[in-house]
Amino acid sequence: MATTIDLEGAVRTFLRQTESHLAAYLEGCVHCGLCADSCHFHVASGDPRHTPAYKLFPIAKAYRHRKFPLGLLGLARPVGEADLREWEELLFDTCTMCGRCTMACPMGIDIASIVAGARQAWVAAGLGPSDLMGSADNSRDHGSPLGVSPEKLRDRVAWIADEHEVNIPIDLPRADVLLTLSSVETMKYPDSVASMAKLLNHAGVQWTLSSKGYEATNFGYLAGKADIARTMVERIVAAAEAIGAKTVVIPECGHAYGVLRWSAANLLGRELPFEVLHITEFLAQLKRSGRLRLTPIDERLTYHDPCQISRRGGAAGDARELLDGFARDFREMTPTGNENWCCGGGGGVQAIGRAAPLRYKVFKLKMDQVEQVGAKTMVSACSNCRLTMDESKAHWKWDGRIASLVELVAEHLVEEPKAGA
Repeated sequence: MATTIDLEGAVRTFLRQTESHLAAYLEGCVHCGLCADSCHFHVASGDPRHTPAYKLFPIAKAYRHRKFPLGLLGLARPVGEADLREWEELLFDTCTMCGRCTMACPMGIDIASIVAGARQAWVAAGLGPSDLMGSADNSRDHGSPLGVSPEKLRDRVAWIADEHEVNIPIDLPRADVLLTLSSVETMKYPDSVASMAKLLNHAGVQWTLSSKGYEATNFGYLAGKADIARTMVERIVAAAEAIGAKTVVIPECGHAYGVLRWSAANLLGRELPFEVLHITEFLAQLKRSGRLRLTPIDERLTYHDPCQISRRGGAAGDARELLDGFARDFREMTPTGNENWCCGGGGGVQAIGRAAPLRYKVFKLKMDQVEQVGAKTMVSACSNCRLTMDESKAHWKWDGRIASLVELVAEHLVEEPKAGA
């Protein structure tokens, strides 16, 4: 049975989300095509439809039909059902909202923000990939996109603590730091959870997890479901306020960092009463203060910059501060830092099953980057990037290693001698 599409709802929602800056963007685009070569999907596929500026076409049509003189005179064609169905795949499957096209655009058009607004319009129309929508609904109904409820969280944390012989405090009544988790780490990369606990305990941080606000990933934001996005933020904020946290630490997850650090206050309509730091930022602070000392590693390493942490988050330097003096044979990729290629799975694309073949093509860009510097290990600080690249690595049978920066740091801690030893 075909999905009923609410065209009017889609147009209203889109214009409400983007009207304040859309006109300038639509008038500003000079159709130069520079965004095409900056987009990993376009470069990997060669498909002209994957040009970032092309994603503006149905959006421009909606705006001109409602706002421009020709539209008001009835001379501009309105957005139709065929437009929405065709562009669903482009907006959800072929844009990670990484922001690389914005850096290349001579007019500074932020296509990622337009795509985020457009996704809300598509949801209002009753459209959107079912698996991505399901992940958002799971977050609202069960606590996380992978169904990690508070009860499952407590069981899982107890198992990780026992398996790794590390203390993982949960639901302490007061703590300076609230550590959040991503369900990818909780269920697929438990070593990362244990490593964060080991590092925070080693540094003497007063911290806790909370079963009332623990899931850092925000699939409501990625899916264009603003109500769920707000709910996920409210849970973390309420948990942090309840324990008097001064800092909320985001784990190795790029979009989770971007949403809570840069969008949460706007979603709630008030200032956050605590500092939000990515785990690499927090660990870099501990290293600077002498609370983390590391034994050097001689293996040749390179670093993959998660888009929402480096390019759009401004924290590219913290990962390198952790690697400085620790990774003796560290080699930068080309391009790197704020210009690095996306993993291909951000923006919720990792959760969309039908997008897998295109994600695999994108990973060839990463394989080439690693091989160009002669490294065998690519380190990153985003579990979503890691999951995306692990799956693509298996597809291509690539023999390189993909590692977590947090796990690598935890493995090379200098253990302080015990008193009286």
